[in-house]
Amino acid sequence: MNGGDDGGGAAAAPTGPPPPPLEWKFSQVFGERTAGEEVQEVDIISAIEFDKTGDHLATGDRGGRVVLFERTDTKDHGGSRRDLERMDYPISRHPEFRYKTEFQSHEPEFDYLKSLEIEEKINKIRWCQTANGALFLLSTNDKTIKFWKVQEKKVKKISEMNVDPSKGNGGVASSSISSAARPYLANGGYPDKPYNCPQGGIPSLRLPVVTSHETSLVARCRRVYAHAHDYHINSISNNSDGETFISADDLRINLWNLEISNQSFNIVDVKPANMEDLTEVITSAEFHPSHCNMLAYSSSKGSIRLIDLRQSALCDSHSKLFEEQEAPGSRSFFTEIIASISDIKFGKDGRYILSRDYMTLKLWDINMDSGPVSTFQVHEYLRPKLCDLYENDSIFDKFECCLSGDGLRVATGSYSNIFRVFGCVAGSTEATTLEASKNPMRRQVQTPSRPSRSLSSITRVVRRGAESPGVDGNGNSFDFTTKLLHLAWHPTENSIACAAANSLYMYYA
Repeated sequence: MNGGDDGGGAAAAPTGPPPPPLEWKFSQVFGERTAGEEVQEVDIISAIEFDKTGDHLATGDRGGRVVLFERTDTKDHGGSRRDLERMDYPISRHPEFRYKTEFQSHEPEFDYLKSLEIEEKINKIRWCQTANGALFLLSTNDKTIKFWKVQEKKVKKISEMNVDPSKGNGGVASSSISSAARPYLANGGYPDKPYNCPQGGIPSLRLPVVTSHETSLVARCRRVYAHAHDYHINSISNNSDGETFISADDLRINLWNLEISNQSFNIVDVKPANMEDLTEVITSAEFHPSHCNMLAYSSSKGSIRLIDLRQSALCDSHSKLFEEQEAPGSRSFFTEIIASISDIKFGKDGRYILSRDYMTLKLWDINMDSGPVSTFQVHEYLRPKLCDLYENDSIFDKFECCLSGDGLRVATGSYSNIFRVFGCVAGSTEATTLEASKNPMRRQVQTPSRPSRSLSSITRVVRRGAESPGVDGNGNSFDFTTKLLHLAWHPTENSIACAAANSLYMYYA
């Protein structure tokens, strides 16, 4: 690993010794599979996102559904953790969530002009600012972004009120008398009973009484942002101004106003005049967490560009470029493929950017464009297997990454349903491997806790003679069919949600 020797080890890294490694424990699982159970393609989770408070979690799946979970351990007593401490309540051991609701966000479509099937799979979910107790979120598939409002509605029912013939005029029947049992006149009477009403008068008018029963959650699509991307949308990101958001595909980034769905503004266009000259594509884009004029996007060549919306309306020229020069003589057929960045995330304070390429996690300081301040090897033991990974297309898997709210740790997934947590404070040796199962520590990688931090030792010696096809000589197991692509870190606590196929696992430390 490449450590930050020039003072930038982690997001606002504290002085003094690095914190001890976290001890992770299993918290919850939703949609757990039984052994040998066949997983339906439509049930596989394809997106995970906590909201800013951490009280709500959303997942999207390949079937176009969005499922919402809400936190219960603070809700039971009402109030925040600080309030509970002040009131001397016993605090729950860890965040606990429960299923809240789900709705069908996207349906499969067919583009007749291009003879193209558009999958319903949810690519990304982003939470928007809440208002009046309602939840708002953006979800997107390959082509269409939707803006959803989820709100509690009281279901109202009309209490039946029938005239009771035994009481003459204007009496109210008990609920056991059914109006359907006898013919019913338009004026509210019954033909078999004369009314005792004044000469020339009418029977008393009866108004139906409306009573509200149980509350239900209703998801309404408020806006649809469509027909703005020729290529598949890979990212959406909310701006800190609360009014705008971006959507990015392979060649363009568009800026939208949440209130205006029929028009967007193209701010980045990397499409060459001749498509044969195309050398790189946009892979991920995200707004700065607090500066509404700044955003970053990554490319398939392993570079990150920081752009400033104040400089010009069309931001094809970047204000900063972050890329790592490859070591001379290290180039191979796979170099460009594995250099492609699949995900970028800003740290909470906006000073650091975390990027994930196929083999590594890198932490960049936006004030230092000479190279990453830290590089973390995710599954270096797969380097000898790149040929196999290329043949079965696994080398094109897009792994996501996340940072802890305090900026002290980073995490990302790998194969065999494992994910890795690294300490990114200068001097930290934390490198924990966890498996998405009820026993997360079951499958510890048998290599040293953390390889050397110098770039010169990236190529590690792998012992020959693996004992089984799924285990290499160092005891590292790998199963290309199971992969942990999507995970999210709780914004304020050490809690991680991650997706293994159709199951949502949650861990805390």
